[in-house]
Amino acid sequence: MASCAYCDGFILFGGVKDGEQRFCNAKCAAKGQVLRVASALPVDQVEKQVRAIHAGNCPKCGGAGPVDVHTSHRAMSALVVTQWSSHPLVSCVSCGTKAQLRDSAITLLLGWWGLPWGVVMTPVQLGKNIYGMLKKPDPREPTAALHRVVSSNMAAQEISLRM
Repeated sequence: MASCAYCDGFILFGGVKDGEQRFCNAKCAAKGQVLRVASALPVDQVEKQVRAIHAGNCPKCGGAGPVDVHTSHRAMSALVVTQWSSHPLVSCVSCGTKAQLRDSAITLLLGWWGLPWGVVMTPVQLGKNIYGMLKKPDPREPTAALHRVVSSNMAAQEISLRM
């Protein structure tokens, strides 16, 4: 029994091997490569970029920061099919809250209509949104999530320059 080196998902058959690592699909393998490059980036360069983004204006609305990662959660169902997802957004608190409210409304309207997972996941996703709206990131310090996003973006840029 193997698990994906990127998403930690369960791999029953096949998968994609890259050296010693195994991924559930090619998409996770590509993201795994980005993480390897990100871990090799100079820490001071990443920290400088993180601090600049955190102190800058919101990339979504252009308003004043602090800017950080805010995640909204959604569930949608139709009879026996239910899809749930999380959407990280680099933005100010106001834009992050708007995304959480939007996804909560979508979940309230469309989440309940699938059995059994719609009935189970709708309250879970709503609870995650409520928790996210009540527990905001510390405005004085960037979160680990912002560090991950910035280092991944820097690594992706470096990979594209190599090609």
